[in-house]
Amino acid sequence: MPSREEIFQKVQGALVDALGVEDDEVTESATLVGDLGAESIDFLDIVFRLEKAFGIEIPRSELFPEDILTSADFVADGKLTPEGVAALKARMPFADLSKFETNPEVQEFGNLLSVADMVRYIESKNL
Repeated sequence: MPSREEIFQKVQGALVDALGVEDDEVTESATLVGDLGAESIDFLDIVFRLEKAFGIEIPRSELFPEDILTSADFVADGKLTPEGVAALKARMPFADLSKFETNPEVQEFGNLLSVADMVRYIESKNL
């Protein structure tokens, strides 16, 4: 199993290549959308690069749960319902959702996912 630092370095490399940002911009606290400028089309490239770097398969829905964020069962008035937040937490146990829970606006979800969340996700794969 690679160390956390080794995982971070590979995640950092994948994000630098996919997003065209500098190494020093990819810190653990940086958010993919807000800080690094990722757009929805970039997420496919990020997943591809992470799969290649770590030799794993990443189901898109594990990292980017659009099905929850667009479901009428979980969204009301542009916000996730308590059931939606619970579903999101179950799907993404590696992500720190505490800030999102205080104001679960669907449009703000993209500003939530951080580099540290990506590292924790890869760690959860027990390489």
